[in-house]
Amino acid sequence: MEVLLHGGSQLTGWRTAQIHEALRAAFDLSLEAYTRTQLRYDLRKMKGHGLLERDGHRYCYRLTEKGKRVAAMFVLFHKRICGPLANSLFDRPPHKTPKPPAKIEAAYHRADDAIQKLIDLLAA
Repeated sequence: MEVLLHGGSQLTGWRTAQIHEALRAAFDLSLEAYTRTQLRYDLRKMKGHGLLERDGHRYCYRLTEKGKRVAAMFVLFHKRICGPLANSLFDRPPHKTPKPPAKIEAAYHRADDAIQKLIDLLAA
């Protein structure tokens, strides 16, 4: 999901081969460690949950609105819990600024606060 989320240059969607190559490059996977058959299975599951959609009759995939929200939540949660293992857009927690934040920054602040509350509850 993280690879699909960062794929801003893929306006017409991702072909299976492109997703497979991007995943292998991003996570340093061998062909044997993650096959296209495994990827196709994962894509079908994500599509079944409404996280992905096909582009018409072509075999190109893109995240749905629900998929974008879920992917962002997973990436942020992974970043906060697993630390530097995640490869996300944000390198550190956001700084509160006096100017009105952008929509994405405000959403990141809300998600960051919610994750911190969850960590506090788990620590209690």
